[in-house]
Amino acid sequence: MIDAVLAEWLKFRSLRSNFYLLASSLLAVFLSAGVAFMVTRGFDNQTGADRLRFDSLGDGLGTGLPVAYFVLGALGALTMTAEHDSSLVAVPRRLVLLFAKVPTLLVVGLVAGEVLAFGMHFATQAVLGDRAGRVLLSGQTLGTSLSEPGVLAGVALAGASVSLVALVGLGVGTVLRSTAGSLVALIMLVFVLPTAAMTLPNPWGSRIGAYMIVGGGDLLPPLAAFAVLVTYPVVAMAAGAVAIVVRGRRARPLVAGVAATGVLVATVVFAQPAGAASAVEWKPCRKDMECGSVQVPVNWDQPGGRKISIPVARLAANGTGRRIGTVFSIPGGPGGSGVDDLEKSGGNFSHLRDRFDVVSFTPRNSPALEIFSSECLAKGPWLTLPDHERAYERLGEANAAAARRCAARDPELFGHLDSASVARDIDAVRVALGEERLSFVATSYGGVPAYAYARLFPRRIRAIYLDGVVNLFRRDERHKVMEAQFDRFVTWCAASTACKLHGRDAGEAWRALVAAADRTPIPADGTAYSGFDLQIAAAPHLVSPGDDHARWKQLAESVERAERGDASGFSGYVEAGIGSPKPMAFVGMNMTHCLDGFRFRDYADYRGVRRNGERLSPNLSGNVVWHRLGCVGWPRPVKNPPAPLPTAGLPPFLGAGTWTDYDDTADLAMRVPGSSAVRFEGHGHGLYLTGDACTIAHANRYLIDLRLPPRGTVCRPESE
Repeated sequence: MIDAVLAEWLKFRSLRSNFYLLASSLLAVFLSAGVAFMVTRGFDNQTGADRLRFDSLGDGLGTGLPVAYFVLGALGALTMTAEHDSSLVAVPRRLVLLFAKVPTLLVVGLVAGEVLAFGMHFATQAVLGDRAGRVLLSGQTLGTSLSEPGVLAGVALAGASVSLVALVGLGVGTVLRSTAGSLVALIMLVFVLPTAAMTLPNPWGSRIGAYMIVGGGDLLPPLAAFAVLVTYPVVAMAAGAVAIVVRGRRARPLVAGVAATGVLVATVVFAQPAGAASAVEWKPCRKDMECGSVQVPVNWDQPGGRKISIPVARLAANGTGRRIGTVFSIPGGPGGSGVDDLEKSGGNFSHLRDRFDVVSFTPRNSPALEIFSSECLAKGPWLTLPDHERAYERLGEANAAAARRCAARDPELFGHLDSASVARDIDAVRVALGEERLSFVATSYGGVPAYAYARLFPRRIRAIYLDGVVNLFRRDERHKVMEAQFDRFVTWCAASTACKLHGRDAGEAWRALVAAADRTPIPADGTAYSGFDLQIAAAPHLVSPGDDHARWKQLAESVERAERGDASGFSGYVEAGIGSPKPMAFVGMNMTHCLDGFRFRDYADYRGVRRNGERLSPNLSGNVVWHRLGCVGWPRPVKNPPAPLPTAGLPPFLGAGTWTDYDDTADLAMRVPGSSAVRFEGHGHGLYLTGDACTIAHANRYLIDLRLPPRGTVCRPESE
């Protein structure tokens, strides 16, 4: 056998055509570089979010590797088809002749494969340049460097796989004994069948493509993918062995080949990860969603007591990538419906669905459950700024009366609508889904139950992305944020003729109006606006100016109109939004806020917070006290006060926020060591559900690969 192996090595070295064929394999490197060049041309011609929608080139091997496979497969086939009969004369032992060729092909294929693989990678990276690190909507970067986890090993394994394809060529050549026929067979295996699989609708294209010799994506776990690749040379060599000894009627090659193939197929089957065993009875519902329900106790301190049904919804993984688990989307509000969020914004989760089921729910504190009267939850007393303790007490009496009216329908549940109870409901959903851990997208007030979940169940969290979340630890810091936003409005008015206050000092005009309204409230549609009412009504428009600053234009017009003694500009857009001519305490929000500790301790605490706000925020001081005034006199005790997170068991968090959200969100995220946050240089509230491509890209990268962006990462509006 050794002599036969040495003879094969000598023959290989002496045939100049072999070196020509190997030299042609360099086409793979040039092809990878050429594709990278075309991608960079297209990338540079796009702007903003359009760039983020490009497909990743990954390690750069995707285009050139099939060429390398074909060339080395052809080399393997030619070692047999070019000399079959003459070699049998020199080496009459047929199996010795076949397997003596294996060491040479493995060594040559391994060396050539590694040279080609790393050549393709470095050529792609060189052409992409700095663009390679750009994070895309898929969560991948445009190109991946060897420093990233798994890339070096992946490129090295891809190079090694070339030698295995050389054995496939050897087996095919032995069976067909025709150079032309072998090349056609290799073209079918390497190019035609994988391309045909790609044309099939998902998920079938990805599922079938994963079993091609040129694999499609990473649907299979690593061990199963390796077993699939090894199956091809094992089957080819077994078939070649049977073909070359068939005249001798030997069965051992057939038995060995079948046994080896059986082992590999079993490896593919048993290496597949077990799917989560969900106890939820999913049924088709809105759009492409599935809906079900989970039973949870009303009082988690008495888990065996009365239960209620919590609606849940799922956007199932699409089957195009290897499933990681479940992303749970926690809605804001408090009391917003996550089911509605999935219906409205499901498209924003499309890349996550390559790897995850995306699940949300309608939480226990949502009016959508219709346990409490919607009218009752939407209406509470109109809030005022108490100037003395008796006025503070009267406000408390009004709040308590409104709370009791709503609670009358279900007093037990009304006392358990805090965010910690919502967090425990989420864990009940996790159990029902059969998941060991969850990944989270938490939006706005959804950050409060997310934080409670992290405190209660730190080891059941794989990742948490916080998006413009409420931070109960920094309640008084909102003064600075809102003042900065007001300054942006004033700057815009000074620069834009579309502002009704253009040519004047908008800040001075606003302060004069608020002071005048506090002395004598301004009439508006059957009611009257105090300066405090004006501040509360203006805040949402300040945070989100809208397209072409439409809301800022409306705000400026309302200010100019109120200066003339008519506050109906404010009352008009407030009533259009909430059905009341001026903002009132929302019992539906307070029933969670108050239990979460979003309240004053007493009148003295209120006076201290108010004085501090008037000092820090001369334009909008009322905004930070408004929500807490709704909890004055609340008849139920605090159940979920702000508390620190555990020091162990939590993964790093990722936060993202706009001008008005970033500071709160970053502070909450950075309480976990190793965390990071993305600053969005623009207006608005929440980013993932509203479809900002840049922040979605960073969030997807984190949720899929647990890769955090560097601290200080900035996203900008798509128009910039």
